[in-house]
Amino acid sequence: PSTGVAGAGATAVASDASTAFHNPAGMTRLKGTQLMLTGGVIGSSIEFDPAPNTPIPGGDGGDAGGFAPLLGSFVVHSVTDNLKLGASLLSFSGGVFDYDDDWTGRFLNQEVKLTSIAFTPTVAYRLNKWLSFGGGFTVMYAKLDMKLATPIGQVEIDGDDFAYGFNVGTLIELTEQTRLGIAYFSEIEPNFSGDVDINPVGISVSTETTFPLAQYVKVGLYHEFNDQFAVLGTVHWEDWSSLENINISTGRGSVAIPRNWIDTWKFAGGVHFRPSKPWLLQTGFAYDTSPVGASDRTPDMPVDRQLRYAVGTQYQWSEKLSVGGVFEYLDYGKAEINNALLQGEYSKNDIFFIAVNANWKF
Repeated sequence: PSTGVAGAGATAVASDASTAFHNPAGMTRLKGTQLMLTGGVIGSSIEFDPAPNTPIPGGDGGDAGGFAPLLGSFVVHSVTDNLKLGASLLSFSGGVFDYDDDWTGRFLNQEVKLTSIAFTPTVAYRLNKWLSFGGGFTVMYAKLDMKLATPIGQVEIDGDDFAYGFNVGTLIELTEQTRLGIAYFSEIEPNFSGDVDINPVGISVSTETTFPLAQYVKVGLYHEFNDQFAVLGTVHWEDWSSLENINISTGRGSVAIPRNWIDTWKFAGGVHFRPSKPWLLQTGFAYDTSPVGASDRTPDMPVDRQLRYAVGTQYQWSEKLSVGGVFEYLDYGKAEINNALLQGEYSKNDIFFIAVNANWKF
């Protein structure tokens, strides 16, 4: 449901089982056992517009976007009124780009797929009527596949890894209508062990590729004005300066590919409105700062400043079951690239999320 408000206030709402992921401290607000299942699809439209003076001749790459499934599950169980256990299982990150093989940026990237799934068990304890703490650890499985061209053939890099991290959070219930949630997620750094193949030369060597996923801190606020109307907000810092290089090592040596990313900030706001008792309508907007400049940006991660527009609805089917649907549109900006191998910008850099959810109370 947090997607329906562009992530605004996700660490503070604490009204369903998904709080086990967003802020485990929020589990202390839930009673009994609750289970949420989510599913949907992510689609993207990614089209590059080469500058007339781009160094390498070739096409524009076509539409490098595509579709991928979204699945997630969350559970919270009450051991006592003050002690809660939870867990989440979901896709933690992912990226899919597939350019035409003969495009102008082929020496930087032709195809990349980064997929992962993360399991996070959590625990929470209510210290008093206004303060709760929670935390847990994450086990992530991630798989990386990349293709790019070289003067002697196509290079294919693949690898996978299990990586680990942790998260902690607190929920401060300032009043019955106002909550403040703070959550910290540690850095997770998969070390993709696999192979590098150069075709048609036929060279194959073992490789290790490290790719850090940034630590971050979220501060969220939820405030109800009355039974019908509530506002939500979030300030979110991500430590993307950790992505200084992507390190690739083989038995023949190692190389550090510069990325030179910087830390980013997200600012999000949203609204909950109940026109009648079973219905909850949602909308939200978020702005993320750009992690990288044009001289360091690459077509395998064409991220600029981000604008997120979201709508959603939740329906209380019965005392034990609520269902909902959400839609979110992300504008990833023009993502200008200006380096020795590629120059231009993206005429389309759009991502869409469509998903449904169901939350059961047992």
